[in-house]
Amino acid sequence: MKTLNSHQLADHSVYLSIEGMTCASCAGRVEKALNNISGVEHARVNLATESAVVRSDGSVASYALISAVAATGYRAYLKQDRPANKPRSRDGLTVVMAAVLSLPLLAPMLLEPFGIHIALPAWLQLSLATPVQFGLGARFFRAGWTALKAGAGNMDLLVALGTSAAYGLSVYQLTGSTGGMVPHLYFEASAVVISLVLTGKWLEAWAKRQTVSAITALQALQPQVARVKRNHRELDIAIDSVKVGDLVVVRPGERIAVDGTIADGRSHIDESMVTGESMPIAKQPGDKVTGGALNGEGLLLVHTDAVGAETSLAKMIRLIEDAQLAKAPIQHLVDKVSAWFVPAVLAIALMTWLGWWLQGAAMETAIINAVSVLVIACPCALGLATPAALMAGTGIAARHGILIKSPEVLEVAHRITTVIFDKTGTLTQGKGYLVEAAPFGIDRKRLLQLAAALQTGSEHPLAKPVLEAAHELQIETMPADAVTALPGRGLSGRVDNFDLRLGNSRLMSELGIDLGELAERAQAMELAGNTVSWLAMAAPQKRLLGMMAFGDRLKSSAYPAVKQLQALNIQTVLLSGDNRGSVKAVGQALGISDIVAEVLPADKVYQVELLKQQNQHVAMVGDGINDAPALAAADVGIAMATGTDIAMQSAGITLMHGDPILVGAALDIAQRTYRKIRQNLFWAFSYNLAAIPLAALGLLNPQLAGAAMAFSSLSVIGNALLLRTWKPAGLLPSVRH
Repeated sequence: MKTLNSHQLADHSVYLSIEGMTCASCAGRVEKALNNISGVEHARVNLATESAVVRSDGSVASYALISAVAATGYRAYLKQDRPANKPRSRDGLTVVMAAVLSLPLLAPMLLEPFGIHIALPAWLQLSLATPVQFGLGARFFRAGWTALKAGAGNMDLLVALGTSAAYGLSVYQLTGSTGGMVPHLYFEASAVVISLVLTGKWLEAWAKRQTVSAITALQALQPQVARVKRNHRELDIAIDSVKVGDLVVVRPGERIAVDGTIADGRSHIDESMVTGESMPIAKQPGDKVTGGALNGEGLLLVHTDAVGAETSLAKMIRLIEDAQLAKAPIQHLVDKVSAWFVPAVLAIALMTWLGWWLQGAAMETAIINAVSVLVIACPCALGLATPAALMAGTGIAARHGILIKSPEVLEVAHRITTVIFDKTGTLTQGKGYLVEAAPFGIDRKRLLQLAAALQTGSEHPLAKPVLEAAHELQIETMPADAVTALPGRGLSGRVDNFDLRLGNSRLMSELGIDLGELAERAQAMELAGNTVSWLAMAAPQKRLLGMMAFGDRLKSSAYPAVKQLQALNIQTVLLSGDNRGSVKAVGQALGISDIVAEVLPADKVYQVELLKQQNQHVAMVGDGINDAPALAAADVGIAMATGTDIAMQSAGITLMHGDPILVGAALDIAQRTYRKIRQNLFWAFSYNLAAIPLAALGLLNPQLAGAAMAFSSLSVIGNALLLRTWKPAGLLPSVRH
């Protein structure tokens, strides 16, 4: 992916941090303002992460986005430009101060059940409540006034109006009292509500930090300094100054600073935080290493292949951020509700006041009941229900090497009835070994020399064993021209003035190549479960040059992965472009009876669509370029990160260390996350539907309303945080529930 700069990617995406949002109404207003800018294709705002991603046609300047947010009353910054947060201890100090001032006001109510009757002097109540109302609670007035100027409402406006009504009524009662009588005052209502809301927001902020801990942990893996070897000297330089091609020195116990290839040294690498692989992996010269991984006992010299935004760690963080900023389709219902929620609450509060007053209740009773409606109806829980669950679920999945790219995946994953597996590199190790090389009309060394020339630089799993065999025999490397991949068939290219084709039997048939006496031998190799590849000359004459047979070992977790899905009544299908004998052998070893072999990439898409037409919900698991169309066509595409980039880009879920046992785990955590979203939305809606009528009927006082409002927000975040206890299991019966 081409990098434009640190905050704007090739698809013209800009990431913003936004300050001041407090509820779903705030997020909706900011999102609407961004989407109304000419040139903006799509903007998404996330209340829980206080951030936004804006995708445009490239004509929109960053300052235009920031200005649009400012016009709605909030502050926006480019993600990397956001100023350092205020010390969190200041928020805690505010809560403590509010509690110290409010508790004396609440004490008479708390002590009354124990037969202790005390009454604070009116002047003392006023003295305690005023700094809470206008000092510690000033944030609600500022934000509420900003929303009001923008012609909208939010949580802050409801709190400001509600507490001001209680405070104002108390002041009126106090100034209008006569005869030395102490009137009934409601200073404790205004002060306690503000204290409870401040406490709730402080706890909410802490809980939200827990939901984004996965990204924070991943960001912490990136070293800020790398030791680079230049001109025979070792220099410690900032990570931003490292360039592709640099040799990076990684000492024992250090984190690897870049994505690269080991040039010298051997060690064990702990990639658990990046790929989810729990055990350190032995690495040697020629092996790939990932930035952020922890080096073990050996000193390594790493050739830099990728830096900055192009590293696997950076891409992983970006994928998680994009997933957490995205909206589940179910969230659109919340957006529609939020648009009219605050105005509706204000109308209900007004009707509550009028209703009680017209029924003959005292004015103060009518006002206090209306205040209860305003306080309890704050739509915080609605705004947090979906993003909190989404962040917790995608975060814990990432910790175990499962990247969920979009919320849409969550809504489909729990309905999956069929899982289609690619074979090579997905269920097998994809590290084929050369079983036999049978030349025809040339010698064996010449066969390997020509095949190796075509496959130099190829990502195909069968290229490496050919190159290794040629290297072991010290065969001279030859250049190849016009090398072209033939999807589902093989390769074409020119070597030593010969027009060559390297591929499967289908390719030979298309060329009209007679396989001669090698056909019977090839059939026997295929029946034994091997993959056969043919080398032929297409010009100046057509003739067979030889056959190569490759073996491939099953991944250790392939069998339990398949059995796990079958135990959950999920149909498994083996789909491969390989020969029928090889595919059948793998299917028999794994207990997969439904196999489809010798298919082109377009045929894989057809097989996916065929199952979907049979009312099957299909997940496709693959790792190669040939799998990309099928991954995109499936209801859920699951790619192995050990495969090609195009496969990962086409899939909705990526398994970072290519372990098929994680297929069931991915479906499980996706389903659990979606279940949490539905639970949170149910409780958030139910809370408001039940609490507002209770407040309007006078069954909740403002203090209880404030506590309930704070509890509703914490409850949805707490419910989402339960996902952090999830771990991939050997058998996941919950996938189907």
